[in-house]
Amino acid sequence: MKARTAFKTKSWWTRSLAKATGTAVAGGALAWLALAGGAPVVASGTVAAAADETPGYAVEDFAYPQADKILAEQGIALKRGDGHIVLAECVGGTGLIEVWARRQDNKKICFRVTGNSGWLTMEIPAVHSIKGNDYTTEVDMTVGSEKKSFDITKNEWTSVGESADEQNREHMLVEIRTAK
Repeated sequence: MKARTAFKTKSWWTRSLAKATGTAVAGGALAWLALAGGAPVVASGTVAAAADETPGYAVEDFAYPQADKILAEQGIALKRGDGHIVLAECVGGTGLIEVWARRQDNKKICFRVTGNSGWLTMEIPAVHSIKGNDYTTEVDMTVGSEKKSFDITKNEWTSVGESADEQNREHMLVEIRTAK
């Protein structure tokens, strides 16, 4: 009987030691994976793949939001920008950049500037005058294959495009850039 008791004791001891060693090795492996940047350990003790939980990348293309709708409703082709120059409702005395275009039934097109600087590309044909705001503003215009730049006077109307051209050629406004 003593031999049998010793065998059971030794067997129980061996099994307990094996369980403890196995648990320690598994825990160490999971800890090593977590510290080495491997798959994260979830609360239940299982390993989850990191790729399953990673969100996709957001890539900014700088396209103007709802540009198709604005073109259909107002005839203004807004293309790209950094979000700091946006189309706005023309309301007097609000510090907007105001654009006069002959092809827009001589209605003003207004832009609000936010932040310290901004840029916006567009296609607005037959622009002849632009009123600046408190920002230093420069516009690029095209006439045929020729590109021209104009500095806009702060808070005053500036003749641009056909009104500043000796041949009175129709110019298209293609970009506005501002800085404080």
